Amino acid sequence: MSRFVQSLRLWFAPRRIRDEGETPDYRFSLANERTFLAWIRTALALIGGGFAVDQFLPDLRWAVRVGLALALLAAGVLCALRAVNHWIRCERAMRRGEDLPVSHFPAVLSLTVAVVAVAMVVLVLFGRAG
Repeated sequence: MSRFVQSLRLWFAPRRIRDEGETPDYRFSLANERTFLAWIRTALALIGGGFAVDQFLPDLRWAVRVGLALALLAAGVLCALRAVNHWIRCERAMRRGEDLPVSHFPAVLSLTVAVVAVAMVVLVLFGRAG
């Protein structure tokens, strides 16, 4: 079974993580859970921002408004999915005594949000009418 499928199964059956290695200090597991919740809050904020752009900026051209909204919504969806995947990967690494996994996702998410923010700054500075 591929690593991805194994990780995906752990999303829906987290008790199986107990079969991996030894139980880490509870403080580390709770910190991992707080990090997961922070990612979920970020996902909710991105999703809310996507809906806000779509609903509260009617003067934007349709394509621009929908493009910005979809970029934020997609970032929110990816952030939510990445949150659970990262939680499982970190929990598994802690139980195995391995280094915590590295990820490029924070950089990708930051760049996505920055591009949307720059686009919105340009729209504010140079007019929104379309």
